[in-house]
Amino acid sequence: MDTLFSALILGIVEGLTEFLPVSSTGHLILVGDLLGFNDAKGKLFEIVIQCGAILAVCWEYRARLLAAVAGAFSERAAQRFLANLALAFLPLALIGLAFGKLIKATLFKPVPVELAFIIGALVILWAERREHRIRVQEVDDMDWRDAIKVGIAQAFALIPGTSRAGATIIGGMLFGLSRRAATEFSFFLAIPTLFAASAYDLYRNRDLLGSGDLGLFGVGFVAAFVSAFLCVRWLLRYISTHDFTVFAWYRIAFGFAVLATAYTGLVDWSAN
Repeated sequence: MDTLFSALILGIVEGLTEFLPVSSTGHLILVGDLLGFNDAKGKLFEIVIQCGAILAVCWEYRARLLAAVAGAFSERAAQRFLANLALAFLPLALIGLAFGKLIKATLFKPVPVELAFIIGALVILWAERREHRIRVQEVDDMDWRDAIKVGIAQAFALIPGTSRAGATIIGGMLFGLSRRAATEFSFFLAIPTLFAASAYDLYRNRDLLGSGDLGLFGVGFVAAFVSAFLCVRWLLRYISTHDFTVFAWYRIAFGFAVLATAYTGLVDWSAN
């Protein structure tokens, strides 16, 4: 029951943080260590619950995604949408394959992670205080250049503590996307990005999979799906009347929490 409770908590944490600009990875490391659920099986569990969070976005936008697939060979709007996702996915995929292991070995330490949290927060504060000149109101208005720019911004998420959602949303806003367009494109871009990363990690760790873990993984998967689904809907309502400043201040507080837990020995960040 303790393990199932840990699975439930981690699933909720994944769902609530995956699509917010706060770094889901950092939260899962902290909570996983505090729950004692940070061994090799725990890392595999994180991959499974990430799939649950992605599926929530697929379900929320199922009509839009099905229409895009159905029109892939006949409708220019669908073709442009799919091409933009492919272009935006490429920078992170290429850089991750080339330098992912080096980045993780070099930067997954308390100070770099904490700096990424705080620098990311300062970028959010700056982005929200500058004049926001909107060129792109809706995702369908994006062209290939907008997609590549957001894709380059997403590549910064390879730096631990940066946040994939934060990089894509704030990057999109800096490049002229409306707050809603940047947020929705971040959701859509998460689908190929996180599914590809999850499939790759699941293949590499397939020997750790066992039928006895189905209950554990099932609880976490469902918890991540439900919490992510609610979070995505909440975020779209939230940004209609609010900016992202509150997440910046939260990132600063969390950055100092990283240092505190690292230097008191509560969490071994460099082992992740």
